[in-house]
Amino acid sequence: LWAPNGLWGPAGPGESRPPEDEDELEPGLDEAEAEPEAGSGAKAAGGTRGAVLTRRGITLRVLLRDGLLEPARGVLSIYYLGKKFVGDLGADGTITWQETGQVFNSPSAWATHCKRLVNPAKKSGCGWASVRYKGQKLDQYKAAWLRKHQPNAPPTEESLASEGEEEEMPEEEEEEATREGRAPVGDGALCFADHGPPGKRLESKPRVPVRYCTLGTRDSARNPQTLVEVTSFAAINKFQPFNVAISSNVLLLLDFHSHLTRSEVVGYLGGRWDTNTQLLTVLRAFPCRTRLGDAEAAGGLFLRGLSLVGWYHSHPFGPALPSLHDIDAQMDYQLKLQGSGNSFQPCLALICGPYYHGNPGLESKIAPFWVMPPPEQRPNDYGIPMDVEVAYIQDGFLTNDVLQEMTLLVEFYKGAPDLVKFQELWSQDQTYLDKLKGSLASRTPKDQSFTHILEQIYSLLKLSS
Repeated sequence: LWAPNGLWGPAGPGESRPPEDEDELEPGLDEAEAEPEAGSGAKAAGGTRGAVLTRRGITLRVLLRDGLLEPARGVLSIYYLGKKFVGDLGADGTITWQETGQVFNSPSAWATHCKRLVNPAKKSGCGWASVRYKGQKLDQYKAAWLRKHQPNAPPTEESLASEGEEEEMPEEEEEEATREGRAPVGDGALCFADHGPPGKRLESKPRVPVRYCTLGTRDSARNPQTLVEVTSFAAINKFQPFNVAISSNVLLLLDFHSHLTRSEVVGYLGGRWDTNTQLLTVLRAFPCRTRLGDAEAAGGLFLRGLSLVGWYHSHPFGPALPSLHDIDAQMDYQLKLQGSGNSFQPCLALICGPYYHGNPGLESKIAPFWVMPPPEQRPNDYGIPMDVEVAYIQDGFLTNDVLQEMTLLVEFYKGAPDLVKFQELWSQDQTYLDKLKGSLASRTPKDQSFTHILEQIYSLLKLSS
């Protein structure tokens, strides 16, 4: 469905590779055969197996060994549907994704994984056409190797296009970004895959929100991370089409999740939709613990007999307002959740801004929004982000589910480079841990007997950071 891709495909690092990588060697072809000595040139056709490398046989290790590429941090990048992913190139030809530290054996595996986070329907990543080395696509380096080492090699099917690439546009990411009305993100933008070093967020340039009425028709040159002020239903003389009630445990858990890391987090919302009363009740948050997607989170939702009713994500140091990308994503999810039937089912989005200094006091702002389609006579306008009025229900007690999720989240982020350092000062006289405690205090249940358990979790956080 959305960025957490657990419902729609594998998300873990061990499952990130597509069934057949276009840049992987065929089974049984060992590296000695596949990688001829540098400068050996092409041998006569019909010679030893693997003597003439097809495009598929040219790996990152070949290009590194022959000096076309050099191992370094942050030299690899992918732009896809308004998101940027950055990777380190290892001396052994592996790629380390900076956002999570996951290691991938090929451009294809990394590209497929990243693209599925943005677009879960993606089948292949077109790694060599999508991954750039110092701004230039890898397949250009592959072509340069072929021109140098095999100028007379007969073209084969494989040499024309790597497996899985022929069905895609070579400029796939730019083409799709243009079609979607978005543009590739520049280096300074904040998004799910923002890869500044730990702490970089604090100095990042603040994004100034714009009013919806200033946007006009879609413009692919406009930064998709532009924040947009929400509009109230009353301001456009309309009634909110559904009612919403959210349990305090939902807010407690997603607020806790959002405080843990300098990177954006994401999760599902589970609950129920009553068509008779038109009431959407949000009962559980399901944090994604594999960064941008988690199959277990999705599975837990169904095990508890709940429906998928929305999603949440964080803007760690910015205001809890939707970006143009968030608006487009939310519009997509609304359509998907509604399905093909005639009955209306809403999909709610929540944005949490934990460390935004514009928030009054210590409490994070958690902002619900919903997107109204643009007027029919202006189909090329952006959707309208609407402020949703919500009733908050204080839970009687903290459930074991929520406590377990909090413990698992602490464990997941332990040692991560973007983990918030909770002993450091957030303001002149308050640490990040003070900030977290102050925000959660407003979302606790009536029964206070769990307080000592929360203190244990806070102690774990201190240790882990």
